[in-house]
Amino acid sequence: MKSVLFLVSLSQIYALTNITENIASLIKSILQGDRKALAGAITLVENELDGSELLLKSMKAKDIPIIGFTGPPGAGKSTLINALLRKIISENKKAAIVAVDPTSPFNLGSLLGDRLRMSEHFNNEKIFIRSMATRGSLGGLTEKIIEVCDLLRTADFDFIIIETVGVGQSEVEIAGLADTTVVILVPESGDDIQALKSGIMEIADIFVVNKSDREGASLFANNLKTILSHKTVSGWEVPVLNTIATSGHGINELYETVLQHRISQGFNEKKIFLLVEKAFRLISIKRMNGLGKQEIRQMLEKEAQMSDFNLYRFVEQFKN
Repeated sequence: MKSVLFLVSLSQIYALTNITENIASLIKSILQGDRKALAGAITLVENELDGSELLLKSMKAKDIPIIGFTGPPGAGKSTLINALLRKIISENKKAAIVAVDPTSPFNLGSLLGDRLRMSEHFNNEKIFIRSMATRGSLGGLTEKIIEVCDLLRTADFDFIIIETVGVGQSEVEIAGLADTTVVILVPESGDDIQALKSGIMEIADIFVVNKSDREGASLFANNLKTILSHKTVSGWEVPVLNTIATSGHGINELYETVLQHRISQGFNEKKIFLLVEKAFRLISIKRMNGLGKQEIRQMLEKEAQMSDFNLYRFVEQFKN
């Protein structure tokens, strides 16, 4: 019996060693710009396969901005992101896109809508596109979105862009993930402006009135500006931009505004809020014990200042 137990222990040690070596090799490949390795790592984490937790605890995420695009269906989110990607490429920058799509009723996977909507960028070496399924999430995102974005932050991108599934006012989850949240509306949204005000209107760092060649666009944009006239975050006044994504009108201004938000005080003050939101969500998934955000915030305010801070090592202490 002892010899059998000894063999079992040895096999476990070898398995653990192999996993550790494989994860170390995977991280090295990602740092070297290997997109296949990055895609494999995302699959590993998304499906909670062996080594996924070790991968998350071992990685060092960079300070790469996450830009979230949200808004009601039909607002032109994908077309606008396509146009913005052309601008990013022209600036010799790299971007990763996470397109959160509806779940397939057959295999619970993504319906791969980004493969159709962003086909012109699919083979561009400066652009990395990943579909993720909502898998029942009602907030416009997906359960593993935090982990996937942090994985992308270990790679050599300049921007990470998230496109939510487009479910209207319930898409507020993006505010707890994105450094900059862009809410896209169309002139026709003017009829529902009061309803929007109590929903996704509250989460925007930037408003975009897309399809501004349509009738009523200027009036709708001016009404938005009036409503937002008193909304400031540490000096950042939420702007309202007019775009026509199909022609590229307003895309340069949108790009510059995203850059301006990144260096604003409002952007910096949002960092601890985002850490609290992400840590709370991860802890809630692992352990639903009524732990409050205020306690997490107090701990993060100290630990987040450490140079070797890792969100997944921080969360580990709450597992038991």
